[in-house]
Amino acid sequence: MNKLFSNNVNNVEISGIRKFFNKVTKVQGAISLTLGQPDFPVPKNIKNAMIKAINENKTEYTANAGIPELRDEISKFLQSMDIRYLADEITVTVGGSEALLCIFAAFLNAGDKVLVPTPAYPAYESCVKIFGAEVVNYNLNKDFTINFDSIIKLIDEENPKLIVMSHPSNPTGAILSRFERDKLFEILKDKDIHIISDEMYSSLCYEKYYSLAQIDELRNKVILVGGFSKMFSMTGLRVGYVCASKYIMDSIMKVHQYNVSCATSISQWGAYEGLLSSMNDVNNMKVEFEMRKEYVYKRLKQMGMDTTLPKGAFYIFPSITRFSMSSEEFCNRLLHEGKVAVVPGSAFGTGGEGFIRISYSYSLEVLKEGLDRMEKWLKTL
Repeated sequence: MNKLFSNNVNNVEISGIRKFFNKVTKVQGAISLTLGQPDFPVPKNIKNAMIKAINENKTEYTANAGIPELRDEISKFLQSMDIRYLADEITVTVGGSEALLCIFAAFLNAGDKVLVPTPAYPAYESCVKIFGAEVVNYNLNKDFTINFDSIIKLIDEENPKLIVMSHPSNPTGAILSRFERDKLFEILKDKDIHIISDEMYSSLCYEKYYSLAQIDELRNKVILVGGFSKMFSMTGLRVGYVCASKYIMDSIMKVHQYNVSCATSISQWGAYEGLLSSMNDVNNMKVEFEMRKEYVYKRLKQMGMDTTLPKGAFYIFPSITRFSMSSEEFCNRLLHEGKVAVVPGSAFGTGGEGFIRISYSYSLEVLKEGLDRMEKWLKTL
């Protein structure tokens, strides 16, 4: 049977995040802290804009790149963060996931090498494998900051075509500091390497935001991925975007147009309205997430867990090495014995083993109950 399907696809695993989310329904009374999905409703103005779009029959195909109004507003939004892409250098995609797949499809040939951080969002490695290319992992420091020695060594040894950056990070919550940004510029400026910068969580950064896309000398090498799933709590509405210089975008567009034609029209009008009038909602969500972050961090530290304070997104990635269990075993036992679901670090690559990911995109009430159960269970070990 395996000969029926692509060898590349056979080499890809189903997401470990979804595996554990799906297990929760089979354990009566269990609480899930697995998914990266804000528990806030879509802002009212965005809902109304989508209803209006339907009533005005704006349900036809849009331009492949997306409606001009949205691309203009994305350009302005990025400019507010010192990132400069013209509207014609922006393509609206079906979430960030489609953007990533289109980028990898546009660049990769069989055998090409891609530097991917570990731990990291599992889609990077899976997309690379789907196109028959080779994943080369670069390690992070203990506090999940950039390990420059690892990157420099692998660039010299492996001659990669692409390097993936992800800040704020899923699963660690790490952000890019100014020092890291400028050091990476010095490393990459003269290398024949293109940079995929996944900035899906840019609106949820609790300190000053830095990005390689802010450096003009790198703009012809950077491909930026963003979106509105987390920003406007519109995960199921599937609106993301990719930004790149025209010579790159022309190739990405070939994949995008045959893949989906265009992002959903009414969702695009919703995202457009969000950029115009819903930024206060984004700031309110950010304040709430920061409160939850501080609460979860404090509770984990009180449990004696070695934990790095996240600086972005809504995930925390504590170490479980002192419990002498694999992350898979730890999470299975916590689910069945403690009635709490979290994601094993191994779902995020080899560098994730020895950790678990807890999402604090849930209410404080849910977080408190989940952490109370976890603390009680840990005392039984």
